[in-house]
Amino acid sequence: MASEKAFENKIKKHLKDRGCWFVKYWAGSPYTKSGVPDLLCCIGGTFVAIEVKAKGGKPSELQLYNIDKINKAGGVALTLWPDEWDTFIRLVDELLKGGKRQ
Repeated sequence: MASEKAFENKIKKHLKDRGCWFVKYWAGSPYTKSGVPDLLCCIGGTFVAIEVKAKGGKPSELQLYNIDKINKAGGVALTLWPDEWDTFIRLVDELLKGGKRQ
């Protein structure tokens, strides 16, 4: 869990440094919905949801379901592992330039 939190902090720092809006979503309350991705963001006008995982982490079926629903609704949703950092950087750059990942 500590490595996942450290990776999440790295992601949040990068988003903040690039001027992106984001909020950490926590589903541990009786008033929040389970399975929602960890980070909800607006990057270059695109809604982006990120489920953060440490190396070897696996998303739950509910997390995968919500990622699929967000993508089908026109947003960008993904599970992000540390070894995909460079791909994430390119995605943020593309979205900030007004592009959208298909």
